[in-house]
Amino acid sequence: MAKIVPVGVSARHIHLTAEHVQILFGLGYELTEMKPLSQPGQYAANETVAVVGPKGSFQKVRILGPVRPATQLEISRTDAFAIGVKPPVRESGDIKGSAGITIQGPAGEVTIEEGVIVAARHIHFHTSDAERWGIEDKQKLRVRVGGDRGVVFENVVARVSPNFALDMHIDTDEANAAGVDNGQEAEIID
Repeated sequence: MAKIVPVGVSARHIHLTAEHVQILFGLGYELTEMKPLSQPGQYAANETVAVVGPKGSFQKVRILGPVRPATQLEISRTDAFAIGVKPPVRESGDIKGSAGITIQGPAGEVTIEEGVIVAARHIHFHTSDAERWGIEDKQKLRVRVGGDRGVVFENVVARVSPNFALDMHIDTDEANAAGVDNGQEAEIID
């Protein structure tokens, strides 16, 4: 039985703590939902911020909600070169010892000492999908994407939770190199 998953291309984005939302947007401010994302309860917010590195900046970086326990900027390697930071490739949430950045909002500014990563390519599995396919949380997978520039992605991290919906996430650099679009299907080959 083929193990087919939809692919989501993850552009640069930021997750903020409630404290940082207040500093950047003003006391009492709450993020507003622009559109839901593939994972239940998560959304792209209407709000954006600027991020400033040693060499450059990006304006209008989309905030993903809801608020998180730690502020985290996820960018591609190309983005990292453009703004002059050296983020590690990590799973989301693993920010210890990562690069820092300055974040600017309409009401204030925050500088974080760590929190900038290049997100490791990964697949969100609902527990039932993982069980059906014999996949364990944190397992490293190989995934094939077809098309004119078809590739096999190595070291795709399985993330298993009853709160997830089946979806593979790669960044814009990976998607562009492989000619992959949002919603394209990929096959787990081992």
